[in-house]
Amino acid sequence: MKLLACILLLLLPSLAGATEYADYVLVDKSEHTLTVMSKGKVLAVFKAGFGVYPDGPKERQGDRKTPEGKYVLDYKNPNSAYYRSIHVSYPNAEDRKRARKGGYNPGGDIMVHGQPNDERVRLAIKAWPFPDWTDGCVALSNEDMLKFWDMVRVPVPIEIRP
Repeated sequence: MKLLACILLLLLPSLAGATEYADYVLVDKSEHTLTVMSKGKVLAVFKAGFGVYPDGPKERQGDRKTPEGKYVLDYKNPNSAYYRSIHVSYPNAEDRKRARKGGYNPGGDIMVHGQPNDERVRLAIKAWPFPDWTDGCVALSNEDMLKFWDMVRVPVPIEIRP
């Protein structure tokens, strides 16, 4: 019974959640935004932070860059080290091909997530003088992450632009 309840929590929005669901998510790194869309209509626009080195696409594991390209939000993680997270399907075929050609690991484990659960890490990020602080993920405020979480029923395409 507990397993069924957990599955339902992952699949269903909260009671206060969205009535319309995302069918496309657009991230614009230069604008620091994450835009949620449904049937061509903008449902929400959130301010977003990225990898410590925000310019250019993620190329390899450990480069602390956020990927650029077309991916899928493919699963939700309510038990993340950050306030909720939704997995981005990086690396895609193009990313893997580039990494093979270059002889390096493309990395992975890219998420859209809220703020760190660890208070020490949150305080360190607050002191960081730039909006970009992740290891390559897309970060939202916890309040925005909850709204975004409620609008997303995976899988959903996500495009990350420079």
